Amino acid sequence: MNKEIFEGVVFDLDGVITKTAKLHFQAWKSMFDGYLKLVQERGGSDFKEFTHEDDYLPFVDGKPRYEGVKSFLNSRQIDLPFGDVNDAPDKETVCGLGNKKNVEFVQYLKDGKTEVYPSTIKLVKELIKKGMRVGVASSSKNCADILNYAGISDLFETVVDGKVSASLGLKGKPEGDIFVKAARNMNIEPARSIVVEDATSGVEAGRNGGFGLVIGIARENNTDDLLKAGADIVVSDMEDLEGMDMDKFLFKQPSYLFDFWDKAPDKILTEKGELKSSSNKVFLNPLFFKKAKTFFSKEKKTVFFLDYDGTLTPIVDKPSMAVLAPEMKETLIALNKKFQVAVVSGRSREAVEDLVDIKELLYAGNHGFDIKGRELELIMPEVQKFMPLIEKITKELVSKLGSIKGCIIEKKKFSAAVHYRLVNEEDFLEIKQEVESILSREPSLRVMNGKKVFELLPELDWDKGKALMWIMKALNISWDTHNVIYIGDDTTDENAFRILKTRGAGILVSSKAIASFADFFVSSTNEVKKLFEAVISEANMD
Repeated sequence: MNKEIFEGVVFDLDGVITKTAKLHFQAWKSMFDGYLKLVQERGGSDFKEFTHEDDYLPFVDGKPRYEGVKSFLNSRQIDLPFGDVNDAPDKETVCGLGNKKNVEFVQYLKDGKTEVYPSTIKLVKELIKKGMRVGVASSSKNCADILNYAGISDLFETVVDGKVSASLGLKGKPEGDIFVKAARNMNIEPARSIVVEDATSGVEAGRNGGFGLVIGIARENNTDDLLKAGADIVVSDMEDLEGMDMDKFLFKQPSYLFDFWDKAPDKILTEKGELKSSSNKVFLNPLFFKKAKTFFSKEKKTVFFLDYDGTLTPIVDKPSMAVLAPEMKETLIALNKKFQVAVVSGRSREAVEDLVDIKELLYAGNHGFDIKGRELELIMPEVQKFMPLIEKITKELVSKLGSIKGCIIEKKKFSAAVHYRLVNEEDFLEIKQEVESILSREPSLRVMNGKKVFELLPELDWDKGKALMWIMKALNISWDTHNVIYIGDDTTDENAFRILKTRGAGILVSSKAIASFADFFVSSTNEVKKLFEAVISEANMD
């Protein structure tokens, strides 16, 4: 694991670090079987035991305790009141049943049945020696106790468990909240972090959180399920990764899209999905190796998410010069007649909406803080309170940097951008120092580095990738029913590429292949137009 790309690893607990998944199943089974027998005695449905394959894995595994109870009961058409988290274990509520399971589980821990996976602990210690940050994120409210019982709590810099989630109102898996919180507790971005999980809901959470790499551990012979959920790599145990150079498969140079439009690149996998160069049982997600055209399957609907600058228009010296060419506008109109199209830009929504000037499209401005179109509208409530601060620092930037030749200060609704493409090299340091000075005084802001631009914006867990997912949910777009394609050219688009990894298609616009989380690249905005024309032509052949 290359520290230049990844700075930290967030591990799930049960089934990854400790062998407590079996204990959890035993406690769940004891509690549910007892309750199901009670239901039968009352004249309810015939008793059908709680099993590992049919019940634990699909409905309970990886989820917060009460969500697991509710999910399983729903599968058996049993409706109980939620109750209160303080309900006694003998109370017939969702919380009561969950608390009864926990009583039995804690007794297993007290009986000294906590074991660890030696290979995972070995890896954790090696990561720490390399200077990597290491944390734990688990749905379990017993996480801290389990680590203590196992004698390994001192290995982890941060622990985000069920108790922390409840106190902070974090969403459970498959949302990525707990993993994101663990990464941020270690002062690293999810994009530069790795998630290690054994449950499909946890793998989805790692992907939904925008993590740079998601590793699945197939403890339950569930390799295919983990890959389908979005794992980049699946192993049977962490020792399988020893000696592997994973970086070349992940944050890598994407393939030139038009070279692989009708054919797949040379595979580095066997037919079963194993690495040809490795004797270990290591599975890479097969979506890495499919031909480009696969991502435009006619069996699914297609939705395009498009950056503006550098994607629909070439990069220019001044933002005001980035005008949409009439030919590209006509192509976009034709594309929108066949597919859903959204423009996701760092510009303010109003600005990019005016530049594109196609009212039927959906627009997300300010890196997704402001979304409008197709009967949708979202301005993040948290971001509006930052408007006075953005106004203040914009004036400060104009005052301090406005006299520098070529420096352009762009005021947006929810951020301030400092463009230095036209600035002399000797003046760059002064601009950089002023940006760093503002950040040191205003910890509620963060800087986003784009192409020759520093952008100061609120320190919120929101970016183009999160905006993409919000739009998908609002429009009922799923990975199973849609081809989801994102096209962008800048570092700010990498957040969206990571969300799409293994589930959709990320296409980078670049004159050459550079390291990216995108699947493919095209060389120019003209080739973006060529791509649009190709998929429109195929759609017209139906």
